[in-house]
Amino acid sequence: MKDKIRAETIDDYIASYPIAVQEILQKLRATIRKAAPKAEETINYQIPTFKENGNLVHFAAYKNHIGFYPASSGIKEFRKELSAYDGAKGSVRFPLDKPLPLALVSRIVKFRVNENLERAKAKAKKNKNQTS
Repeated sequence: MKDKIRAETIDDYIASYPIAVQEILQKLRATIRKAAPKAEETINYQIPTFKENGNLVHFAAYKNHIGFYPASSGIKEFRKELSAYDGAKGSVRFPLDKPLPLALVSRIVKFRVNENLERAKAKAKKNKNQTS
């Protein structure tokens, strides 16, 4: 992998990797985009990020894996399906030498969209009640 550059866009970030990794990252990006078509693409923590009513998911490329960060709630909700992969409280590692579980990624992203929407609705309701 190349030395990390400070990417300003997801396109910049993906372009900084070898072609084989770029293809994997583009598939992941397209899967996230399809599952969350209203999400904003940005760079947070120097990695690709999708936001909709707050952070949805992040992803990053490493030497031997793709890191996927759907927050701890996303990991917890799909812990059985994700148990085949290494990970931590808020992350999972998809090995570069195996196909990405794109259907699972899509379900996780949709879960996170709904979770953020519910959180935003609850916050708006709370704020409305406080100002009434």
